[in-house]
Amino acid sequence: METRVRKLNTPMLRDWLMSYLFLLPAFGFFLLFVAYPMLKGIYISFFNYSLRKFTFIGLDNYINLFHDEVFLKSLWNTTLLVIITVPIVIVFSIFIAMNIYKKKELARSFFRGVFYLPAVSSVVSITVVWGWIYHPNYGILNYITGLFGAEPISWLGNTHTALLSIIAVLITTSVGQPIILYVASLGNIPTSYIEAAQIDRASSWQIFRKIIWPMLMPTNLYIIVITTINTFQCFALIQLLTSGGPFYSTSTVMYGVYEQAFKLGNFGMASAMGIVLAVVIGVISIIQFKYFGSDVEY
Repeated sequence: METRVRKLNTPMLRDWLMSYLFLLPAFGFFLLFVAYPMLKGIYISFFNYSLRKFTFIGLDNYINLFHDEVFLKSLWNTTLLVIITVPIVIVFSIFIAMNIYKKKELARSFFRGVFYLPAVSSVVSITVVWGWIYHPNYGILNYITGLFGAEPISWLGNTHTALLSIIAVLITTSVGQPIILYVASLGNIPTSYIEAAQIDRASSWQIFRKIIWPMLMPTNLYIIVITTINTFQCFALIQLLTSGGPFYSTSTVMYGVYEQAFKLGNFGMASAMGIVLAVVIGVISIIQFKYFGSDVEY
C-alpha cells in the first residue's frame, strides 16, 4: 500500500521539485542582492562604521539622526516632495488620460509616446536640459518671464524656488507611466455603465465620481503607492541639479544617505538614515493600502 502511495505521489513530487528549481535563480538573486544588503544595512546601522572604525554604539546613530538639523531638514524636504508631487501626478495623469483615451489609435499612441518619453529618457540628459531652462542668465524660463517685466531669478540657487524647481522636474518625469496605465484602465470600463448614467442625465462629474473613479481603484492603488515610493527615493535629480543646496534647501533623505556614506565615509549613519526612510515608506504604504485598498474592485 505504501509503495503504491509513493508511486502516486512521484509525479506530484517531481512537479514540486521542478517548480522550486525554476524559482531558485530568482530566489537566489533576491537573497544575494536584496535580502542580504537589507539585513547588512540594519546590522551596520548599530555601529560607528567608517573606513577606519567599526565600533558597536547601539542606537546612537538613530538618536543622533533626530538631533541632526540637516537630517530633519532633509526629511521635511522629502515629505514636501511627496505631499506636492503625488497628488499633482495623479490629477494630471487622470486629466490627460480622460482626454486622450477616446481618440483614434494613431492620436492616442502619439500622445502616450510624448508623455512617456521622459520616463524612458536618461536622467542625465533630462537634468542637462532642465539646467539650461533654469540657467539664471541664459535660461529660457527667465527669458519668458522677462517678457512680462520680471527680473531674472536663480531658480536653483534661491532657497525659495529651488525645491519647487525640483518638484517641477520630478512631475514631468513621473507622469509617463500613470498616463499609460490610466488610458489602458479607462479603455476597460464598460461603456454601458456610462451610457446608462447619461440616459439618467447624470453630469460628467457624477459619472466620474460614481462610475469611473471606483472602477479605477486598482490602478489608483498601484500608481499612488509606486509614485510615493519613487518620490521618497528621489536622488538623481537632486545630485545632478543642486547637490542638496542651497543651504540644504533641496537635500532629501536619499541624498543624505549618499552624502554620509560616500562623501563623509560614515556608513553607520548612512545605514541608519536608510532604515528610517524604509520604515517611513513602509508605514505610509500600509496606510495607502488600508485606505485605497478597501474599495478596490477586482
